[in-house]
Amino acid sequence: MSDRIEPSSQATPLRVCVDGRSHNVKVEPRTLLVQALREQIGVTAPHIGCESGRCGACSVVMDGKTVKSCMLLALQAEGSQIMTAQSMSDDPIGAALQRSFKACHGLQCGFCTPGMLAAARALIVANPSPTEGDVRNALRGNLCRCTGYQHIIEAVLDAAEELRGAA
Repeated sequence: MSDRIEPSSQATPLRVCVDGRSHNVKVEPRTLLVQALREQIGVTAPHIGCESGRCGACSVVMDGKTVKSCMLLALQAEGSQIMTAQSMSDDPIGAALQRSFKACHGLQCGFCTPGMLAAARALIVANPSPTEGDVRNALRGNLCRCTGYQHIIEAVLDAAEELRGAA
């Protein structure tokens, strides 16, 4: 996705809350959410990977659900609340996930990590006591080419256990 979309006279206003901050930007009708997040709002946590919704590196939590931001037009997010991995250290669940990813060696190069964190956070919010199968299912749309997944699954289970103990 090297072609930056510059706003023109066809640009449409977009109002969205990203990582707890309100943003009003103008986007072209063809602008993808990942492009608007990175290029216009300045949030770089969702990574642009496959550009076809297969890798999950662009995953964010939108209105409580994990979405692949390369598969949504920015205008589809109008009025939405979006959380990216960029703000997760300020969130108890996100912070626990980040600690566990580090402690359990759930990251290597880090390219997939923002999408993995977004999907894992949405899972723990929906199911505070996930099984290994639940974690595998929640992360099935996120590809990692470095860790072999077991460390990532262990990290999510570890974070969920930590959060249950803190409750």
